[in-house]
Amino acid sequence: QVQVVESGGGLVQAGGSLRLTCAASGRTFSLYAMGWFRQSPGKKREFVAAITKSAGGTYYADSVKGRFTISRDNAKSTVYLQMNSLKSEDTAVYYCAAGNTGYGVGQADFGSWGQGTQVTVSS
Repeated sequence: QVQVVESGGGLVQAGGSLRLTCAASGRTFSLYAMGWFRQSPGKKREFVAAITKSAGGTYYADSVKGRFTISRDNAKSTVYLQMNSLKSEDTAVYYCAAGNTGYGVGQADFGSWGQGTQVTVSS
């Protein structure tokens, strides 16, 4: 079983930037896709971004495309989410998840989840 721990959340003004970090342990990191999801109060958890095992493919929700960038460092077993031009609607708890295989974009494709990190964007 893999463990993932997110960090980097916080309070930022609209238009600002944050970088989330997710450290994974417990299995060979480079064999699995990684993803970021988020959940706002009263809403279901939604997909934000995902990256394949070799970083050959990245996928984004339409709402963050062009503003967020997912990347990974397999040598450090770490995945990042760079968030730019933040909006108030980006306020949510952000979750990192480890995929069941080398590719995944849906929540069902990810079997190991972190506890989440809060991102609050003030307008």
